[in-house]
Amino acid sequence: MQQMRKGSNVELSSLTEAEGPVTAALRWSDPSGAGEADVAALLLDASGKVRGDADFVFYNQPEHPDGTVQLLGKSPTGGGSEDRILLDLAAMPPGVERVALTASRYAGATFGDLDDLGLTLYDSSGAALLGFDIGDAASETAFVFGELYRRGGGWKFRAVGQGYASGLAGLAGDFGISVDDEEEAPAKPEAEPAVEPEAEAVAAPEEAKAPAQRPARVRTAKKRVTLPKALKVDLADHPTWQGARLFPVSGLRNDHEREARATSTLLAVMAQVPEFGRRLTARFNAPAGTVQTFVEPSFKHGEGKVRPDGVIRVARAGRIWTALVETKTGGSPLKADQVEAYLDVAARNGYETVITLSNDLALDGEHPLTVDKRKLRKVALRHLSWAEVAHEAHMLSHHHGLAGQSHAWLLGELLHYLRHDNAGCQGFQDMGQAWVPLRNAITAGTLRPGDRYAPRVAESWERLVRQLCLRLSGETGLGVAPVTRRRRGGGGAEERRAAVAASLIETGRMAAEVRMPNAAGPMRIEADLRTGQIETSVEVPAAERARSLTRVQWLLRRLADAPPELRVEALADGSAEGPCDLLKNLRSEPGLLVRGGVEISSFRLTLPTGMGTKRGTDEAGFVRSVDLAVDRFHRDVLRALEDSVAGKD
Repeated sequence: MQQMRKGSNVELSSLTEAEGPVTAALRWSDPSGAGEADVAALLLDASGKVRGDADFVFYNQPEHPDGTVQLLGKSPTGGGSEDRILLDLAAMPPGVERVALTASRYAGATFGDLDDLGLTLYDSSGAALLGFDIGDAASETAFVFGELYRRGGGWKFRAVGQGYASGLAGLAGDFGISVDDEEEAPAKPEAEPAVEPEAEAVAAPEEAKAPAQRPARVRTAKKRVTLPKALKVDLADHPTWQGARLFPVSGLRNDHEREARATSTLLAVMAQVPEFGRRLTARFNAPAGTVQTFVEPSFKHGEGKVRPDGVIRVARAGRIWTALVETKTGGSPLKADQVEAYLDVAARNGYETVITLSNDLALDGEHPLTVDKRKLRKVALRHLSWAEVAHEAHMLSHHHGLAGQSHAWLLGELLHYLRHDNAGCQGFQDMGQAWVPLRNAITAGTLRPGDRYAPRVAESWERLVRQLCLRLSGETGLGVAPVTRRRRGGGGAEERRAAVAASLIETGRMAAEVRMPNAAGPMRIEADLRTGQIETSVEVPAAERARSLTRVQWLLRRLADAPPELRVEALADGSAEGPCDLLKNLRSEPGLLVRGGVEISSFRLTLPTGMGTKRGTDEAGFVRSVDLAVDRFHRDVLRALEDSVAGKD
């Protein structure tokens, strides 16, 4: 990967021979957990302006009408967040000379508050072509990360790194977009598009000599399109009756049958629900087009034949993109020799990608399987977790909206299937074989530096936290992501896992922080293997009140329905510890948190929950206990505090 400096440029054809769309991934990590950023792309003509409002691709208009630019959405990474843009440069209209890749923040947040700010450009095979790290961000609320521009029949990339203090509106205005920041009521599924019809007048031909019309004002206030919840009447004659399902989970007798049914179910829904199919295929740099799917095709390989679980084909402008699919369900592992055979078949037939699908989560873009790298020269190897599939289906059907009720129903049936225990598609559910030996060593006091199990448990912990973020994102409709507290230029994934492993060896604990928008602050999750407790906590700014006792009373009103065993700790500015007591005691005597003339600036709320000792998701499993602890804290504490920022009642 070529590392770029501010102002430098490079010819894309000198970096890759792969054809097809490229993906720009804009990344950052938020050490405070206080906010997010949103990407946008602007398609510009030779004058450096958009040709019309349709050339402004952003969160209210996530795809260009011709499909050449698509926002693929946010995804949590091991170090923060990544927001991706798919660009089909070969199909870009002739009038487009440049594409600016930008991001903006809101609610007064600046890019100087973010760590690890940068951009990575990938080719259609998923190979990283170039990286651009931005280390000089300060008070800017909008940023042009880079731009792609035509030169001599090809395309080049320029590292820009230019900031704006005027936010998205100021940035868009410089490129010829007039914006409207006024808030509006949530739209219904049948609502008008974000760009008003009058915008077509901007593109009126000069020879018509018609009076100039003012361009439409693009609404940058975020719009949430959600489907109405239909009331259902239960006509069952007995509570044991089970409703008929489109994708039944009965009769699955072995892993082969589970894999076959899960593959066919998923691929069928991808073809029939275009919004869902596009969400998944765009992850693999497929073009926007017609999706067709097939199951268990046969290919000649050596002296025999191989049979992948499925094939995905996408047709656009006379070109066909093809991926072979290999699925595993339950605890079945992917097999290197099997996947390598499919890579050979794909290369021989000119196919672009091999996709593996299992309950394992890939971390930091690394495929969970090690294969011969020589086989990846012509074919990309990509991975998807069943948890990520369910996440995309949930976000579309419950938060982002679809074209019609039939599509929503199909995705609902898919979700019901994926979440059923018999389907074997529940995602990460097992801390691995290192869990029990590590837990026993901590209990016996024999765990020492260099232990071989600690790094493996640390990696499983990171996968569990990543999946937890996916689930919380689906439940809330918001971008939930891990928070990392490291300086720019840190060691990345290896450094994070080494820190968790060291904490396990030194204290028997491992912790993570999760950023939840609208929450008072990041949620901290800490598992203590010595005491068998999981502690979930958040730090809440105190309200601006005259006396410390009044601030405590303000908080107690917010926590009227919180669990009595919740620990409440009062903190002064700059202090790591302070007076602490249980909520049940504070309800009768709030003055327990007030000491002398010390002014309370914030409160730390901590809820302990029992920890499962087994490695999986059964009743006494660790994974299940973490899920339950986080759900309880989110339901009983965080939701009560969503509006409890300093100074609000």
